Order: sequence, then C-alpha cells, then structure tokens
Amino acid sequence: MKRGVIAAILIIGLFVLWEVLRGGPRDENVYLGYVEGDLLYVGPIEGERLGSLSVDAGSQVETGAPLFSMETPLLDAQHKEAAARIAQMEANLENLKAALNRPQQVAVLQAAVVRAEAELKLSQLTFDRQQKLYAARDVAKATLDNAQMALSRDEAALAEAKRQVDAALLTGRSQEIDGAEASLRQARAQLHQLDIRISRQNVFAPASGVVQDVFFRVGEMVNAGQPVLSLLPPENRKARFYVPQAQLARIKLGGRVKVSCDGCADDLHARIFFISGHEEYTPPVIFSDEEREKLVFKIEARMEGAARELPLGLPLRLRVEESPAK
Repeated sequence: MKRGVIAAILIIGLFVLWEVLRGGPRDENVYLGYVEGDLLYVGPIEGERLGSLSVDAGSQVETGAPLFSMETPLLDAQHKEAAARIAQMEANLENLKAALNRPQQVAVLQAAVVRAEAELKLSQLTFDRQQKLYAARDVAKATLDNAQMALSRDEAALAEAKRQVDAALLTGRSQEIDGAEASLRQARAQLHQLDIRISRQNVFAPASGVVQDVFFRVGEMVNAGQPVLSLLPPENRKARFYVPQAQLARIKLGGRVKVSCDGCADDLHARIFFISGHEEYTPPVIFSDEEREKLVFKIEARMEGAARELPLGLPLRLRVEESPAK
C-alpha cells in the first residue's frame, strides 16, 4: 500500500516538474522555434588568389564597405597590352589625318600642274609653227615630228600632274581614317571592359549587416563565384517554428507573433511571411516527445525591430497574436 502511494506521489511530482520546465500548461497559440537567417554569400566574379581581406567574422559592415580584394596579375598585363595597342592606333590615325591635310604638299603639286600647263602651251605653239613651216616646205619632216613628240610629252606630263593632285585629295583616304577611328573605338571599349573586370575584383558589401563567417584567407586561391565570406543583413533574420497540422488553419500570412526567449526583452515581434505547403513528420530539432509523432508544417516569420539583433540558433517561444488586417 505504501509503495502504491509513493509511486503515485512520484508520478504527480514528475508531472508537476515537467509542467514547470515546459512553462506550465500547454498554450495552443505558443510554439517553439529558433532564430534562423538568410545569409548572403559573397564571392569574386573571376577566380584568382585572394589579395586582401578587410573584415573578419563578427565585423559589422555598412553597404558599400570594402570586404576583400583579389589579385589581378593577368588582367593588369592585358590592360597594359590594350593601352599600348590604343597608343599605336592613335599614332596611325594621326598619320592618316596628316596625310589627308597636307596643304603644303598639295600646293607643290598644284604648282607642278601650272608648270606643266605652261610647257604644254609652249609645245602647242611650237608644233603649230613647225606645221606651217613644213607645209611651206621650209623645214624637214623630222623637225615637225620632234615638235609633235614634245607636244605629246607635255600633254602626258600635264595629265600626270593633275592625277597627283587628285590622289593627294583622294576621298578614299577619308574612308581609311573612318576605319582607323572605328578600330580605335573598339580598342578603347575593350580597355574599358578590362577596367571594369579589374574594379570588380575589389568586392564591397552589397548590404549592411554582420559578417558571419570567412571561408578563405589571404593568399588562397578562390574560384569564380565561390564564397569568400557570408554576410547576414538584419532584415534577413527570421524565426522558424513548426505548427501541428491541426492548428495550421489559425496561422495566416502577415500574422504577427510575439517572440520571447531566455534573457530577452519583452517587446519582441516577428511577422509571418512563409507557410510551408508540405507537411513534415518532425522538425529538425526535437523539442519534446509530444511533437515527435505529429505532422507539422514549417512556418517562418521575419524579425522586426530589436528582434533583428537576436543571435542565430537561439531557441524561441512564439505566440500567435493576430491575423493580418484585411
């Protein structure tokens, strides 16, 4: 008989202790969860050796703050090559423009045309005179032939002088200049692309937050897109908890939940932004035997105000306070 009484007292005592430990009778509006976060993984666009690291785990950074820099030996060499190519193209373009705009040389050629015209006029007069003398049989046929040859020679000389002036002013040279200018613009665009690629190797914080972890150290090789560090913005902190399927209907998107935890302030809240569309047999962390066999649905609520400062992994108690306003 005594043994039965003692056993009953022990059972009641264990039940009371369990209720104390779990915070008293179970409130169906209160759920157990923990702090989670959507990390930003920051890495380089191009793979290279990590040149410098400006932050460490736990560093608080603002948007645009320098995080790390990659070495750029290959890009620097390509940049020098592109710059030298542009300098050469600019020199060639200046030569083409100088050849097109050479007024002194054109003036010399035009003077040669004037001289050729004068010589042709003299040859024409000589030929006409010799032709009349030959008709009067005052000169030999050879003299007339010599005058004819001189006239033909001076006509050809005048034509050549005019062609040289035309060649100096040839519009085709303008087309060469247009082509050289197009090539120069292309080379400058390639140099600008290299400038962008080099500048992108200096990585800055995409958002303000706390550096959660650093995966590489200075001197190590990092592949393109491979995270060097992880960053957690305050707005990416969230509460994750699990709701039994029998109570899921009372959970609404936009609903406000009160957040409480050991040693935390009283006025902490979060807002539900995700309700899983698939049930799970158990949450990843078993908080009690009661929850082990239940079908539950994952719920996530975005932290608000001071709740954004809670550390990741902190166990929470969450009370659903209200439904979203319609």
